[in-house]
Amino acid sequence: MLQTQRLILRSWQPKDFAPFAQMNADPEVMEYFPATLSWQESEVLLERIKNHHQTHGFGLWATEERATGAFIGFIGLNVPTFQAHFTPAVEVGWRLARAFWGQGYATEAARKAISYGFEVIGLTEIVSFTAQLNLRSIAVMKRLGMTYREADSFDHPSLTSGHPLQRHVLYRLSRNNFRF
Repeated sequence: MLQTQRLILRSWQPKDFAPFAQMNADPEVMEYFPATLSWQESEVLLERIKNHHQTHGFGLWATEERATGAFIGFIGLNVPTFQAHFTPAVEVGWRLARAFWGQGYATEAARKAISYGFEVIGLTEIVSFTAQLNLRSIAVMKRLGMTYREADSFDHPSLTSGHPLQRHVLYRLSRNNFRF
């Protein structure tokens, strides 16, 4: 479990599934993903997230507000399963329910996850990527101090040629450039 001033990043609990599935079914939340997820697809995703934790000892944590205990989404570290010019790598990622956007939660919790990656896991670099159209997530990456190079942009291999979300940007952060 990790804590910030306003958030708790923790293991997944049964009570998290319903709000997790609702978040994944929200077209606005999933705007920069190929599709919303059905209840069953969310079950599969949550199993993958839990298996990642078991395999790697870290992953995407269920995230809740400290003050209310409300599930707000997930934030954490993940090893991408596709091959690209920057893999193998560890990425910092997040997905928040719409009601919790615009409050700085993604940046706050991602900073804690990055700190964990560098201090506890011993990583030397953490990346983050998104569809080039996803300006909100790109803004979070910039606030985290991550840097972008045009040469690092890539076509996501899971998306078909010509898909509007195929082109992705990659941001990087080295341990030496992270402000602990």
